[in-house]
Amino acid sequence: MAGHNMSSEANDRNSQTSASSSSAYPKVVAIALGSNLGDRFHNIELALRLLEVPKGTLSPDDLEQCGPDAFATIVDTSFMYETSPMYVTDQPSFINCACLIETNIPPAVLLRFLKHIESVVGRVPSVVNGPRAVDLDIVLYGSDAIDTRPFDARMTLDSLKGQLLVPHPRMAEREFVLRPLNDMIPDFIHPTSQKPIWKMLDELPEHDPSMQKVIPFPRYPLPSDYSMTWAHPDVLPVPPTLTHWTYPIFGSTKPSSKSGLKRKTQLMATLNATPDSFSDGATHNTLATALAYAYESVDAGASIIDIGGYSTKPGAAFVSPEDETNRIVPIIAAIRRHPIPSSSSPSSNLDSRLREIPLSVDTFRWEVAGACIVAGANCINDVYAFTGREDVYDPVPDKAAVGRAEEAMKGMKAVAREFAVPAVLMHSRGDAGKNKDYSMYGKGPGAVVRGVQVELGAKVERIIKGRGGVRRWMVVVDPGVGFSKTVEGNLEVLLQVLNFASVIASGLMIWKGLGLITNSESPIVVVLSGSMEPAFYRGDLLFLTNPVSERYQTGDITVYKIPGGDIPIVHRILETHDLASKRKKSSVNNGLPAEQLLLTKGDNNNVDDMQLYRGLDWLEREHIVGKVRGFLPYVGYVTIAMNDFPQLKYALIGGLGLLALIQRE
Repeated sequence: MAGHNMSSEANDRNSQTSASSSSAYPKVVAIALGSNLGDRFHNIELALRLLEVPKGTLSPDDLEQCGPDAFATIVDTSFMYETSPMYVTDQPSFINCACLIETNIPPAVLLRFLKHIESVVGRVPSVVNGPRAVDLDIVLYGSDAIDTRPFDARMTLDSLKGQLLVPHPRMAEREFVLRPLNDMIPDFIHPTSQKPIWKMLDELPEHDPSMQKVIPFPRYPLPSDYSMTWAHPDVLPVPPTLTHWTYPIFGSTKPSSKSGLKRKTQLMATLNATPDSFSDGATHNTLATALAYAYESVDAGASIIDIGGYSTKPGAAFVSPEDETNRIVPIIAAIRRHPIPSSSSPSSNLDSRLREIPLSVDTFRWEVAGACIVAGANCINDVYAFTGREDVYDPVPDKAAVGRAEEAMKGMKAVAREFAVPAVLMHSRGDAGKNKDYSMYGKGPGAVVRGVQVELGAKVERIIKGRGGVRRWMVVVDPGVGFSKTVEGNLEVLLQVLNFASVIASGLMIWKGLGLITNSESPIVVVLSGSMEPAFYRGDLLFLTNPVSERYQTGDITVYKIPGGDIPIVHRILETHDLASKRKKSSVNNGLPAEQLLLTKGDNNNVDDMQLYRGLDWLEREHIVGKVRGFLPYVGYVTIAMNDFPQLKYALIGGLGLLALIQRE
């Protein structure tokens, strides 16, 4: 349950009632958020902040119904996604996410509360499923099943305005709802379908090929009058958005041809305004040299500049928070004030890019981070992951050190949350040169990687969950190569990354190699249906080739796929028709393949397959995946089993991952 118990005491999951199945409070409620108009990231952050101040937003009648102690507290958030519009497709792309709240607000009142937030943020009436500044939907209310519609209106989903139907009636078909829920509560059992969230996501018939994860960067410094003109006195000002980065969902190895997406590697330039850093100590510690380096970095293609004022080198001199701030803030301010010439020359474009480039502040102190963000930084890069320089993993922890670490955690979380900035959390154990013992995680290869997983993972959980947590989509993790690890340990972490990449690359190269040799996009296929003909059974593994220099003949067994069709079909060629080749008109006579048209038929069918061709009269060669050259009976049941029972797939992947950690070779 990822740390959240959404089950009600009664847990009456099979009931469809007009009220909650349990009145026990507080409840854990899942809310889906989306926006595709205006500053989408600003809109969602504003909605989340308003969500936590019901007393300032609820109507007097609703507040009286809830009582003076009404509350709603965000306790977890999902990753954030950019998605294609669904249902009404002629509109801008959406930003989608979800959150879990703990609340004692009754369902009907909560619905009105969310609709009021939508109005405050800027949503106006429009077409159903059309564009909107923000949308908030109650997806789950604990494990309760709720339907406030009149009984005679429950046969369709046409009359939902002003009514509450929970679980959300369309969540099972929406990847932009299920995937965020899966980030937070993958094992939660849907009250009516009795399926866990991860299974509902896995069973979607198709996935949005354009769906990507997103990290937004807010724009700082804010205009001088921003706070004075802020129209929402109950919440802190939400910054506008500077830019956002997209990155693939884990498991997506390449951009989809359908989506047209292009991946970009983001490059970070590091600028240390210190006299004693590893790489550039005393090199960029004046304003002139720092600005020159920043200018060169932007010209070289940097996506972000990381600015630090306190060396993490073992034995480096102590720097007070005031001195650290005074080293970094002038550089940030100078970049944000960098003049932009009025001409449209290449240099003016570079000047503009420098002024607009995201800046991260490399610090472990919340006071320094806050001052730098006010000056114009857009991100926190903390080499101690919010616990300061204290080694919280010392076998004999010092109580005072633990207390200081707790204060650092509290302060950094508050700054990251208040300013709505991304945070890079790196694994380390205090001083970079100390505590390199990972024997508690085992011996030999894998111990260091397991230690990083456990220790950094525990910090991330504390940072993103509970009251005052940082939004999950704002967190970036760094394994901390070179920090609190021996040379061998650093190599182990790097080798694990290389091993993982090499396994994926090897698989892709083998598959691509087979595809080139056989001239088929899928040289190996599995028969999924027992009705496939001729003579093949569910689970058979078929081997295909599609030679350019070979004509197809009547009787050949082929696998073909029509664009838009659900799955390829295995049938026999009934008839061929040769056209004169545009490239070589004599091809029909010289034995080389002409431009062929093909007609197929299943052995057990009375008619040909024309009804399966989606309006085409013939198949063309481009529709043919390949000719069947051989098969292995029933071997494909391994694939079918993992498709039908995803638990097996995840168990296999988990087992292989564990093996890779323990036995690196």
